[in-house]
Amino acid sequence: TLKLASSLDGRIATKTGDSRWITGPMSRRAVHLMRAQHDAILVGRNTVAQDDPDLTVRDMGLSHRSPVRVVLDSGLNLPATGRLANSATQIPLWICHSEHAKTTEKWHQIGAIPLACTPDPQGRIDINNVLATLAERGITRLFVEGGGQVAASLLRAGAVDQLALFTAGVAIGSDGLANLASLGTDALADAPRFTRKSVTPLGPDVLSIWTPSQ
Repeated sequence: TLKLASSLDGRIATKTGDSRWITGPMSRRAVHLMRAQHDAILVGRNTVAQDDPDLTVRDMGLSHRSPVRVVLDSGLNLPATGRLANSATQIPLWICHSEHAKTTEKWHQIGAIPLACTPDPQGRIDINNVLATLAERGITRLFVEGGGQVAASLLRAGAVDQLALFTAGVAIGSDGLANLASLGTDALADAPRFTRKSVTPLGPDVLSIWTPSQ
């Protein structure tokens, strides 16, 4: 499941990086319920660096259902600090990195599990290899929360089975950060298409669920 939470014009932050909060409390509560229904949460290193998330399940009495936290960090450049690192011994933290990364020792020391993955031709982690690596470790339901580069890589790979789009009634403008990085699409006929399955009001926001069009 790929989760996108954005403004009416598809932005996830202002030009200064301000992103808390675009969507409201009811949407955030729905996200926590979705987290509890998956085996793992996946984010990119930029999301961790910018937001310092903990990626747990809070409220609703489901804290025991917090899934594995997975971070994509090809060079293992993130410092082993912050909320994820501080809770690595309580809630599993896996770091997917390039097989060419220099050292994994700092992550082992805090209780995280580094996972070596194959790089793509651009030097980034190959998303298909990431998915295969996670599947080998028993992950069958993956909840992807960001950011734009990670979301775009999954769409380019045709790996999204369900898209959960949270839309807030706010406009940010073209100088804001888009919810998707470039897909490299030249012709509209080649763009990924989805079929709407449901629309649910969540206070001032709207949650729409989409699946790939056949």
